[in-house]
This record gives sequence, structure tokens and C-alpha cells, in this order.
Amino acid sequence: MDKNVISQERKTELEKELHELQNVKRKEIITALEYAKSLGDLSENAEYHEAREAQGKLEDRIREIEHILKTSTVFAGTTATKHVSVGNTVKLMKLDTKEEKTFTLVGPQDADISLGKISITSPLGSAILDKEANQEVTFNTPKGMMHYTILSFS
Repeated sequence: MDKNVISQERKTELEKELHELQNVKRKEIITALEYAKSLGDLSENAEYHEAREAQGKLEDRIREIEHILKTSTVFAGTTATKHVSVGNTVKLMKLDTKEEKTFTLVGPQDADISLGKISITSPLGSAILDKEANQEVTFNTPKGMMHYTILSFS
């Protein structure tokens, strides 16, 4: 399973962010650098140093987004399979408490636990990936071993 998967929605968000950074933010920083240079001595010029730091952070983020877009596969949607895969919504039961939880399995870039989206690279995500309904899974966490049963997925 390709661990570098993103949703089409996330890809679109990243492309928009990249366009904004390359075409708007870069120009703003160049303008700030030019202004700071016009103030004189660069060795003690706080505005210049702040603008250079902002430029470095901007270029790092641009490279990061470009890398994500270049190395990721867009996940189009779920297909009916016998095994849990990216895009599936999975209903689980924690064996010790019988508590039921539902998560959607996504790539690392789309993970957001507050929205019930867990990454395939997380301990739980990697434990349930490629498993079948009614199968028990065990995985290690900082709090110790966790035991779940996959109730269903779609």
C-alpha cells in the first residue's frame, strides 16, 4: 500500500496554497527585502533579518508542498473489497471496554482525529489496514497494547 496518499480535496488545497505562496507571498517578501535594504546597514537591520527569515520559511514550505504533490498518489475513492483500505470508514470495538468507535482511514496529509480521520501510518491505522471485518487487531501505543475488533467497514 502506498503510504503517500492524499485526497483530491487535499491536493487541491495544497495546489492553491502553493500558488498563493509562489505568486503573492514571494512578491510581498521581495518588497519587504527591498525596503529593508533601503534602510542602510544590513548588519544591524532588524527589518532585513526578519524578511530574510520569512523568506527562508516561505521557501521551505514551498519545497515541502512541491514534494508532497510530487510524491503522493491521489486517492480517488473506495472500491468494494474484502480488506480495509484507504478511504474506508471503519467501525471498531475496543475489546477491554466494548466501546465502539468509527474512523475514516486516510493518508497522512488528510489525517485529522477531530474529524474522525486517522492516518494509515498511525499505529491504529496501520494495524487495521488490509484487515477484514470481524478480525481482531493489536498494536502498541505509548499507553501500552491496544486490542480492537473490526466490526465493519465501507
